[in-house]
Amino acid sequence: MLRIHLTTDDLARMRFAPRPAPLQELHAALTTAVTPGPGPLLLARWRARVLRALPAAAEPLADLVPGGHPPAFLDVLGDSLEEAFERIRATRPEQVRAELERVYGAGAARPAPRWIHALHAGGTAPWRTVRRAQRAAYEAVLAPVWPRVQDLHREAFARHALAVAEHGLAAALTSLAPGSRFDGAVWEWPSAAAREVHVVGRGLVLLPSFHHPSGPLVQDLPARPVVLTFPATPGLPPVPDEDNTPDEPLAAALGRTRAELLRLLATPHTTTELARALHVSNATASEHAAALRTAGLVTTTRTGRSVRHTRTPVAELLPGLRPGG
Repeated sequence: MLRIHLTTDDLARMRFAPRPAPLQELHAALTTAVTPGPGPLLLARWRARVLRALPAAAEPLADLVPGGHPPAFLDVLGDSLEEAFERIRATRPEQVRAELERVYGAGAARPAPRWIHALHAGGTAPWRTVRRAQRAAYEAVLAPVWPRVQDLHREAFARHALAVAEHGLAAALTSLAPGSRFDGAVWEWPSAAAREVHVVGRGLVLLPSFHHPSGPLVQDLPARPVVLTFPATPGLPPVPDEDNTPDEPLAAALGRTRAELLRLLATPHTTTELARALHVSNATASEHAAALRTAGLVTTTRTGRSVRHTRTPVAELLPGLRPGG
Protein backbone atom coordinates (compact mmCIF):
# COMPACT_ATOMS: atom_id res chain seq x y z
CA MET A 1 0.00 0.00 0.00
CA LEU A 2 1.24 3.47 -0.89
CA ARG A 3 0.72 5.88 2.02
CA ILE A 4 1.24 9.59 1.38
CA HIS A 5 1.55 11.55 4.65
CA LEU A 6 0.34 15.14 4.26
CA THR A 7 0.47 18.16 6.54
CA THR A 8 -1.79 21.21 6.52
CA ASP A 9 0.92 23.06 4.60
CA ASP A 10 1.04 20.28 2.02
CA LEU A 11 -2.69 20.50 1.44
CA ALA A 12 -2.42 24.27 1.05
CA ARG A 13 0.43 23.91 -1.48
CA MET A 14 -1.02 20.98 -3.41
CA ARG A 15 -1.50 21.70 -7.11
CA PHE A 16 -2.55 20.00 -10.31
CA ALA A 17 0.15 20.35 -12.95
CA PRO A 18 -1.20 22.91 -15.44
CA ARG A 19 0.47 21.23 -18.42
CA PRO A 20 1.73 17.74 -19.26
CA ALA A 21 5.45 17.11 -18.73
CA PRO A 22 6.89 15.65 -21.95
CA LEU A 23 9.85 13.85 -20.37
CA GLN A 24 7.70 12.28 -17.63
CA GLU A 25 5.15 11.21 -20.22
CA LEU A 26 7.91 9.80 -22.42
CA HIS A 27 9.28 7.76 -19.52
CA ALA A 28 5.78 6.48 -18.76
CA ALA A 29 5.28 5.48 -22.40
CA LEU A 30 8.62 3.67 -22.60
CA THR A 31 7.99 1.91 -19.29
CA THR A 32 4.61 0.69 -20.53
CA ALA A 33 6.09 -0.37 -23.86
CA VAL A 34 8.92 -2.48 -22.45
CA THR A 35 7.13 -3.95 -19.42
CA PRO A 36 5.78 -7.38 -20.34
CA GLY A 37 2.58 -8.60 -18.81
CA PRO A 38 -1.03 -9.42 -19.46
CA GLY A 39 -3.16 -6.85 -21.13
CA PRO A 40 -5.75 -6.36 -23.84
CA LEU A 41 -4.82 -7.22 -27.38
CA LEU A 42 -4.87 -3.56 -28.41
CA LEU A 43 -2.28 -2.71 -25.74
CA ALA A 44 -0.03 -5.48 -27.06
CA ARG A 45 -0.37 -3.98 -30.53
CA TRP A 46 0.43 -0.53 -29.15
CA ARG A 47 3.57 -1.91 -27.48
CA ALA A 48 4.67 -3.55 -30.71
CA ARG A 49 4.08 -0.33 -32.66
CA VAL A 50 6.12 1.74 -30.19
CA LEU A 51 9.02 -0.70 -30.13
CA ARG A 52 9.10 -0.82 -33.94
CA ALA A 53 9.10 2.98 -34.11
CA LEU A 54 12.03 3.51 -31.74
CA PRO A 55 15.17 4.40 -33.71
CA ALA A 56 18.66 3.20 -32.91
CA ALA A 57 19.49 6.65 -31.54
CA ALA A 58 17.10 5.98 -28.62
CA GLU A 59 18.85 2.78 -27.52
CA PRO A 60 21.06 4.47 -24.85
CA LEU A 61 17.92 5.09 -22.79
CA ALA A 62 17.71 1.34 -22.18
CA ASP A 63 21.28 1.44 -20.83
CA LEU A 64 20.10 3.89 -18.16
CA VAL A 65 17.41 1.48 -16.97
CA PRO A 66 19.11 -1.93 -16.86
CA GLY A 67 16.82 -3.39 -14.23
CA GLY A 68 13.59 -1.50 -14.91
CA HIS A 69 14.21 1.20 -12.27
CA PRO A 70 15.69 4.42 -13.70
CA PRO A 71 18.22 6.58 -11.88
CA ALA A 72 16.47 9.32 -9.89
CA PHE A 73 18.21 12.13 -11.78
CA LEU A 74 16.05 11.33 -14.83
CA ASP A 75 12.91 12.00 -12.82
CA VAL A 76 12.34 15.73 -13.40
CA LEU A 77 9.50 17.98 -14.51
CA GLY A 78 9.66 20.53 -17.29
CA ASP A 79 7.21 22.15 -19.68
CA SER A 80 9.43 21.19 -22.62
CA LEU A 81 11.89 18.45 -23.40
CA GLU A 82 14.74 20.96 -23.42
CA GLU A 83 13.80 22.41 -20.03
CA ALA A 84 13.59 18.91 -18.54
CA PHE A 85 16.97 17.97 -19.97
CA GLU A 86 18.58 21.10 -18.54
CA ARG A 87 17.25 20.12 -15.13
CA ILE A 88 18.73 16.65 -15.54
CA ARG A 89 22.03 18.16 -16.65
CA ALA A 90 22.07 20.34 -13.51
CA THR A 91 22.14 17.24 -11.27
CA ARG A 92 25.11 17.27 -8.90
CA PRO A 93 27.89 14.94 -10.14
CA GLU A 94 27.92 13.01 -6.87
CA GLN A 95 24.21 12.25 -7.25
CA VAL A 96 24.73 11.07 -10.84
CA ARG A 97 27.51 8.74 -9.69
CA ALA A 98 25.49 7.40 -6.76
CA GLU A 99 22.44 6.65 -8.93
CA LEU A 100 24.46 4.94 -11.65
CA GLU A 101 26.15 2.81 -9.00
CA ARG A 102 22.72 1.92 -7.64
CA VAL A 103 21.20 0.80 -10.94
CA TYR A 104 24.37 -1.06 -11.97
CA GLY A 105 25.08 -2.42 -8.50
CA ALA A 106 25.05 -6.00 -7.30
CA GLY A 107 22.51 -8.07 -9.20
CA ALA A 108 22.51 -5.92 -12.34
CA ALA A 109 21.47 -7.95 -15.35
CA ARG A 110 24.48 -6.85 -17.41
CA PRO A 111 27.65 -4.80 -17.06
CA ALA A 112 27.57 -1.08 -17.73
CA PRO A 113 28.52 -0.09 -21.29
CA ARG A 114 31.46 2.19 -21.94
CA TRP A 115 29.43 5.37 -22.31
CA ILE A 116 27.80 4.80 -18.90
CA HIS A 117 31.31 4.59 -17.38
CA ALA A 118 32.10 7.90 -19.08
CA LEU A 119 28.92 9.43 -17.67
CA HIS A 120 29.91 8.19 -14.21
CA ALA A 121 33.31 9.83 -14.66
CA GLY A 122 31.70 13.19 -15.39
CA GLY A 123 32.31 13.49 -19.11
CA THR A 124 30.27 15.91 -21.22
CA ALA A 125 29.97 13.70 -24.34
CA PRO A 126 27.71 11.15 -22.58
CA TRP A 127 25.21 13.90 -21.79
CA ARG A 128 24.95 14.61 -25.51
CA THR A 129 24.18 10.93 -25.96
CA VAL A 130 21.36 11.18 -23.40
CA ARG A 131 19.96 14.28 -25.05
CA ARG A 132 19.97 12.73 -28.53
CA ALA A 133 18.34 9.56 -27.20
CA GLN A 134 15.57 11.46 -25.44
CA ARG A 135 14.87 13.58 -28.50
CA ALA A 136 14.82 10.55 -30.83
CA ALA A 137 12.45 8.63 -28.54
CA TYR A 138 10.17 11.65 -28.15
CA GLU A 139 9.93 12.23 -31.91
CA ALA A 140 9.10 8.56 -32.50
CA VAL A 141 6.70 7.92 -29.61
CA LEU A 142 5.14 11.16 -28.38
CA ALA A 143 5.40 13.81 -31.08
CA PRO A 144 2.68 12.20 -33.26
CA VAL A 145 0.20 12.24 -30.35
CA TRP A 146 1.41 15.21 -28.28
CA PRO A 147 -1.50 17.52 -29.26
CA ARG A 148 -3.87 14.76 -28.10
CA VAL A 149 -1.95 14.40 -24.81
CA GLN A 150 -2.30 18.16 -24.27
CA ASP A 151 -6.04 17.95 -24.90
CA LEU A 152 -6.42 15.02 -22.52
CA HIS A 153 -4.49 16.90 -19.85
CA ARG A 154 -6.80 19.90 -20.16
CA GLU A 155 -9.81 17.63 -19.80
CA ALA A 156 -8.31 16.04 -16.66
CA PHE A 157 -7.49 19.50 -15.28
CA ALA A 158 -11.06 20.68 -15.85
CA ARG A 159 -12.57 17.53 -14.28
CA HIS A 160 -10.38 17.93 -11.20
CA ALA A 161 -11.27 21.62 -10.84
CA LEU A 162 -14.97 20.80 -11.03
CA ALA A 163 -14.63 17.93 -8.56
CA VAL A 164 -12.86 20.16 -6.03
CA ALA A 165 -15.50 22.87 -6.43
CA GLU A 166 -18.45 20.49 -6.18
CA HIS A 167 -17.27 17.85 -3.68
CA GLY A 168 -14.22 19.18 -1.85
CA LEU A 169 -10.53 18.36 -2.01
CA ALA A 170 -10.59 14.94 -0.32
CA ALA A 171 -13.30 13.59 -2.61
CA ALA A 172 -11.57 15.06 -5.66
CA LEU A 173 -8.29 13.37 -4.71
CA THR A 174 -9.78 9.95 -4.09
CA SER A 175 -11.66 10.17 -7.39
CA LEU A 176 -8.28 10.26 -9.13
CA ALA A 177 -7.63 6.72 -7.91
CA PRO A 178 -10.71 4.57 -7.34
CA GLY A 179 -10.15 2.58 -4.17
CA SER A 180 -7.86 5.15 -2.56
CA ARG A 181 -8.99 6.75 0.70
CA PHE A 182 -7.96 9.14 3.45
CA ASP A 183 -7.04 7.90 6.91
CA GLY A 184 -6.73 11.17 8.76
CA ALA A 185 -4.04 13.12 6.91
CA VAL A 186 -2.73 10.02 5.10
CA TRP A 187 -3.76 9.33 1.51
CA GLU A 188 -3.77 5.55 1.05
CA TRP A 189 -3.55 3.70 -2.28
CA PRO A 190 -4.26 0.02 -1.41
CA SER A 191 -3.51 -1.27 -4.92
CA ALA A 192 -0.03 0.26 -5.09
CA ALA A 193 3.32 -1.14 -3.95
CA ALA A 194 4.15 -0.73 -0.27
CA ARG A 195 5.77 2.66 0.35
CA GLU A 196 5.63 5.46 2.91
CA VAL A 197 6.01 8.98 1.49
CA HIS A 198 6.29 11.91 3.92
CA VAL A 199 5.66 15.16 2.09
CA VAL A 200 6.53 17.25 5.22
CA GLY A 201 5.65 20.70 3.93
CA ARG A 202 7.13 20.38 0.44
CA GLY A 203 3.76 20.24 -1.31
CA LEU A 204 2.36 17.71 -3.73
CA VAL A 205 2.07 18.04 -7.52
CA LEU A 206 -0.56 15.89 -9.24
CA LEU A 207 0.45 14.90 -12.76
CA PRO A 208 -1.89 12.76 -14.90
CA SER A 209 -0.29 10.29 -17.30
CA PHE A 210 -1.93 8.95 -20.42
CA HIS A 211 0.71 6.30 -21.16
CA HIS A 212 0.96 4.53 -17.80
CA PRO A 213 -2.27 2.56 -17.34
CA SER A 214 -1.67 1.07 -13.91
CA GLY A 215 -0.29 2.22 -10.59
CA PRO A 216 1.06 5.58 -9.44
CA LEU A 217 4.63 6.78 -9.94
CA VAL A 218 6.09 8.86 -7.11
CA GLN A 219 8.97 11.31 -7.48
CA ASP A 220 10.27 12.01 -3.97
CA LEU A 221 13.52 13.99 -4.12
CA PRO A 222 15.00 16.02 -1.25
CA ALA A 223 14.01 19.70 -1.04
CA ARG A 224 11.55 19.37 -3.94
CA PRO A 225 7.77 18.98 -4.06
CA VAL A 226 6.63 15.37 -4.26
CA VAL A 227 5.25 14.59 -7.72
CA LEU A 228 2.53 11.96 -7.97
CA THR A 229 2.08 10.73 -11.53
CA PHE A 230 -1.18 8.81 -11.75
CA PRO A 231 -2.89 6.96 -14.61
CA ALA A 232 -5.59 9.27 -15.91
CA THR A 233 -7.25 6.64 -18.04
CA PRO A 234 -7.32 2.83 -17.89
CA GLY A 235 -7.63 2.58 -21.64
CA LEU A 236 -5.24 2.41 -24.56
CA PRO A 237 -2.56 5.14 -24.73
CA PRO A 238 -3.32 7.76 -27.38
CA VAL A 239 -2.58 6.75 -30.94
CA PRO A 240 -2.44 8.93 -34.05
CA ASP A 241 -5.18 8.51 -36.59
CA GLU A 242 -4.43 7.48 -40.15
CA ASP A 243 -3.33 10.92 -41.29
CA ASN A 244 -1.21 11.33 -38.14
CA THR A 245 -3.37 14.07 -36.65
CA PRO A 246 -5.24 13.88 -33.37
CA ASP A 247 -8.98 13.52 -33.40
CA GLU A 248 -11.29 16.32 -32.27
CA PRO A 249 -12.08 15.45 -28.65
CA LEU A 250 -14.39 18.39 -27.91
CA ALA A 251 -16.86 17.49 -30.65
CA ALA A 252 -16.63 13.82 -29.69
CA ALA A 253 -17.57 14.64 -26.10
CA LEU A 254 -20.20 17.35 -26.65
CA GLY A 255 -21.40 16.94 -30.20
CA ARG A 256 -20.32 19.18 -33.07
CA THR A 257 -23.07 21.78 -32.63
CA ARG A 258 -22.36 22.35 -28.94
CA ALA A 259 -18.62 22.35 -29.54
CA GLU A 260 -19.06 25.01 -32.23
CA LEU A 261 -21.38 26.99 -29.93
CA LEU A 262 -18.66 27.08 -27.27
CA ARG A 263 -16.15 28.28 -29.85
CA LEU A 264 -18.50 31.08 -30.87
CA LEU A 265 -18.73 32.15 -27.24
CA ALA A 266 -15.13 33.35 -27.26
CA THR A 267 -17.15 36.59 -27.31
CA PRO A 268 -20.67 36.95 -25.84
CA HIS A 269 -23.55 36.15 -28.20
CA THR A 270 -27.30 36.45 -27.98
CA THR A 271 -29.48 33.43 -28.65
CA THR A 272 -30.45 34.88 -32.02
CA GLU A 273 -26.81 35.44 -32.97
CA LEU A 274 -25.96 31.85 -32.02
CA ALA A 275 -28.90 30.48 -33.99
CA ARG A 276 -27.89 32.45 -37.07
CA ALA A 277 -24.22 31.37 -36.86
CA LEU A 278 -25.12 27.70 -36.24
CA HIS A 279 -27.91 27.64 -38.86
CA VAL A 280 -30.44 26.36 -36.33
CA SER A 281 -33.65 27.76 -34.84
CA ASN A 282 -33.64 30.06 -31.83
CA ALA A 283 -35.28 27.31 -29.77
CA THR A 284 -32.57 24.81 -30.70
CA ALA A 285 -29.78 27.29 -29.91
CA SER A 286 -31.42 28.02 -26.57
CA GLU A 287 -31.61 24.28 -25.76
CA HIS A 288 -27.91 23.77 -26.52
CA ALA A 289 -26.96 26.80 -24.43
CA ALA A 290 -29.10 25.52 -21.55
CA ALA A 291 -27.41 22.10 -21.65
CA LEU A 292 -23.97 23.70 -21.57
CA ARG A 293 -25.08 26.02 -18.78
CA THR A 294 -26.15 22.98 -16.71
CA ALA A 295 -22.66 21.51 -17.27
CA GLY A 296 -21.05 24.68 -15.95
CA LEU A 297 -19.60 25.68 -19.32
CA VAL A 298 -21.86 28.66 -20.16
CA THR A 299 -23.37 31.54 -18.22
CA THR A 300 -26.45 33.44 -19.36
CA THR A 301 -27.40 36.98 -18.38
CA ARG A 302 -30.60 38.84 -19.17
CA THR A 303 -30.85 42.60 -19.66
CA GLY A 304 -34.43 43.55 -20.37
CA ARG A 305 -35.52 41.38 -23.28
CA SER A 306 -31.95 40.62 -24.36
CA VAL A 307 -30.27 37.32 -23.37
CA ARG A 308 -26.51 36.98 -23.76
CA HIS A 309 -24.39 33.86 -23.33
CA THR A 310 -20.68 33.57 -22.58
CA ARG A 311 -18.16 30.85 -21.68
CA THR A 312 -17.19 30.15 -18.09
CA PRO A 313 -13.56 29.91 -16.87
CA VAL A 314 -13.96 26.12 -16.72
CA ALA A 315 -14.89 26.05 -20.42
CA GLU A 316 -11.68 27.92 -21.23
CA LEU A 317 -9.72 24.87 -20.03
CA LEU A 318 -11.30 22.53 -22.55
CA PRO A 319 -9.31 21.30 -25.59
CA GLY A 320 -9.77 23.46 -28.63
CA LEU A 321 -10.88 26.46 -26.54
CA ARG A 322 -7.87 27.26 -24.37
CA PRO A 323 -5.48 29.75 -25.98
CA GLY A 324 -2.75 27.81 -27.77
CA GLY A 325 -4.87 24.61 -27.61
